[in-house]
Amino acid sequence: MAALPVIFTDMDGTLLDHFDYSFSSAISVIEALNERNIPIIANTSKTFAEMERHQQTIGFNTPFICENGAAIYIPKGYFEAQPTDTVSQGYYWVKTFSHPRSYWLDLLQQSAQEYAEDYVGFSSLTAEDLCELTDLSPEKAKLALVRHYSEPLLWQGSDEDKQAFISLLTQKGATILQGGRFMHVGGKTDKGYAMKWLAQLYANEYQQAVQTIALGDSGNDNAMLEAADIAVQIKSPAHTFPQLEQANCKIKSTQFGPKGWAECLQSLILSTSSNLSSMAASITPSIVPTTQKEG
Repeated sequence: MAALPVIFTDMDGTLLDHFDYSFSSAISVIEALNERNIPIIANTSKTFAEMERHQQTIGFNTPFICENGAAIYIPKGYFEAQPTDTVSQGYYWVKTFSHPRSYWLDLLQQSAQEYAEDYVGFSSLTAEDLCELTDLSPEKAKLALVRHYSEPLLWQGSDEDKQAFISLLTQKGATILQGGRFMHVGGKTDKGYAMKWLAQLYANEYQQAVQTIALGDSGNDNAMLEAADIAVQIKSPAHTFPQLEQANCKIKSTQFGPKGWAECLQSLILSTSSNLSSMAASITPSIVPTTQKEG
């Protein structure tokens, strides 16, 4: 039986355009993948509130991964039964990999008070404040502030104090992830680990090997790209391709953002005549079923 391709994609700068957040250039490929029942999984630093809106806008009814691998949200009924190690929250089964945001806020308050004047945390910002710091609209800023597993910080102190701050929090068990503008304080999670957990769930559910295809544009995506069977780096107008250390199969788009996203998936999956399609078919999937379904 052929392997089931499962697509894991970053959002900003990858499926969503770097400047206007549009995904219009990828719509035809999204529709073609949906027709083939190939799952497209968002794997992003965005919050649950942001992603629930994007799922509706784009038309995805698949699971999605939020806050850099901190949690996976699976629509209830998507799989036959509720997966083990998940909890029921509203319309979703949720798998978490991190302490809640309150834990990290307490850690900052109790262990890093000496640096309190050196940063501004999301927890102290209003939507209007965030709009001034970013290009987000007021509505999108409100969604971005509703975080559950991490606390983004805008560092305003010296580089020397920043390194001391990071070292202190790391010793206390936090992981500091530097984004384009904000530092994210959270647990030891990453997009790659969450991707592999969900891919294994697909393999066990369908009793079929899964080939993971990951797409991302920045260093924040490296853990996901390096853990995937096929790593697709999307060209960015803002920076060069980040260096990958361990990727099994690396592909780079020639176009930016959603145009590059569509370009690569068209060649990898939808085109039967491309060299990339032949290459993808020859790669041995890394995720295989570990359980037999009952019935």
